[in-house]
Amino acid sequence: MDKDDVIQKIMTVAPVIPVVSVDDVASAVKLARALVAGGLPCIEVTLRTLAAVDAIGAIGEQVEGALVGAGTVLRGAQIDAVVGAGAKFMVSPGFAPELLAAARDCPLPLLPGISSASEAMQLGELGYSYLKFFPAGPAGGPDYLKSIGAPLPQFKFCPTGGVNANNAGDYLKLANVLCVGGSWVAPASLVEAEDWQAISALAGEAAKLGHK
Repeated sequence: MDKDDVIQKIMTVAPVIPVVSVDDVASAVKLARALVAGGLPCIEVTLRTLAAVDAIGAIGEQVEGALVGAGTVLRGAQIDAVVGAGAKFMVSPGFAPELLAAARDCPLPLLPGISSASEAMQLGELGYSYLKFFPAGPAGGPDYLKSIGAPLPQFKFCPTGGVNANNAGDYLKLANVLCVGGSWVAPASLVEAEDWQAISALAGEAAKLGHK
């Protein structure tokens, strides 16, 4: 299975990829179990905390059915760590030459971020057709993605940033959107309260979001 096949699978397993930041490994494992139980097996753990890499490894080893990836990958130097941890995919809010060069030689697929048609075209020249649209809300929302769908039909998107339970459906009904990313299914307040049942319920609602 090549990288495009892997990222397409990641983006089509469920309509929502939870984007989570975790402060300790034990909570990360419990959180991942709650999300998987609710029907959201693909989980993006952002590299914004010291526990992130260890959490990716623990989720991959201990949570059956989880497809865990690394988010906020900004530099090529981070790639070896997330590969070693067992991540299945990588996500970046944007792209840069050094990151793309490192990703080219990495076995994991990268979902790079764009916020304009020109950026999508740049990545298209490098062979990317699956992209993160970020920050989705400020960058134009569903209307922008709809407007570039006809001239750029080769690209499929995961909008992230400002996506929530109220507007996710507006993105998911678009032909060029395979899934959305968001943190609303795992709010910090519920994680801190260790209310895993409530998180599973939110995940269950998100998993049922209509697509087309």
